Amino acid sequence: MPAIPSLGGLRGRGNSRAKGVPVRVPVPLSAYVVDCAVYVGGKRLPGRWSHVEAIKEVRKRHEGFVWIGLHEPDSEQIQGIAETFGLHELAVEDALEAHQRPKLERYDDTLFLVVKTVRYVEHESPTTANEIVETGELMVFLGRDFVITVRHGNHSGLARLRRELDDDPERLQLGPSAVVHAIADHVVDHYLDVTGRIESDIDVMEAQVFAPRSQISAEQIYLMKREVLELRRAVMPLATPIQRLAEGYTRLVPDDVRSYFRDVADHLTTVSERVAAFDELLSTLVDATVAKISLQQNTDMRKITSWAAIITVPTMIAGIYGMNFDYLPELHWKFGYPLVITVILGICLLLYRIFRKNGWL
Repeated sequence: MPAIPSLGGLRGRGNSRAKGVPVRVPVPLSAYVVDCAVYVGGKRLPGRWSHVEAIKEVRKRHEGFVWIGLHEPDSEQIQGIAETFGLHELAVEDALEAHQRPKLERYDDTLFLVVKTVRYVEHESPTTANEIVETGELMVFLGRDFVITVRHGNHSGLARLRRELDDDPERLQLGPSAVVHAIADHVVDHYLDVTGRIESDIDVMEAQVFAPRSQISAEQIYLMKREVLELRRAVMPLATPIQRLAEGYTRLVPDDVRSYFRDVADHLTTVSERVAAFDELLSTLVDATVAKISLQQNTDMRKITSWAAIITVPTMIAGIYGMNFDYLPELHWKFGYPLVITVILGICLLLYRIFRKNGWL
């Protein structure tokens, strides 16, 4: 019969838990790997692959490439992949952080590309929405025989894009750079879609601003301007990396793929022009709203001033006759009171007609 450990031994081994120290449970790499595939001749090889087995198969055949997709890995889990594929430690560090600007960097024989993904947040009305654009990030490592994607955010999945590429072996025959182009094209297409829907929101907001007696405030326009600024931070910095890939920045991107990147650059230019136009239009709407508010305040002040002038007449006359003097005009005349009331009403009516004719009331 096996010996039963003493209670003292159990307490000793559980001492870290007893003191409240969290016990880290190791998470396998497979929990972060969305997909790992081997492509030879543009076709995906059947079976499930680990990252080690996949790259061994490709280098044994001397053709094809590996595509690994990761979702928000931690430093421990990505370390094995970094060692296997020879990824630079600075690029790996950037891939783990989800607050990078779009950029393109070269580390030895590897390219590191960062792109921002955007998603349009559905809402009932742009005049009441608190969030319109949600952003995420995609990091791409491009090597001679591999491409590794690291994504941050729940809306930046590439499963649909991978299925489309699996059905198009001619594109995959161009190598891993074709995957990078497909990702860039996919992201920029989403930019076009989001900017189209934001344009509709801005049209609604513009109609509200110039509608009579509208209740839209400058704060709501500033909120829309903030969302456009977030979109601008995702779009504008990406122009330089895409242009460099289109101009032959590295031999990892063959000539056949560069022409595709030029098409992506053209689409990105269209998006950039739209975003710049949005920013200018929203600034104009802010100025129009402020002018409208100022005009309304001036109108209100004129009304207040008009009524104050009318009220001043009975107040002044009542103040005079409220003085404690024995000799005031018509003070002891029996028709004095009706006469004063008539004079007050007549002057007030005259002032009212004058202000009304001038548009103050």
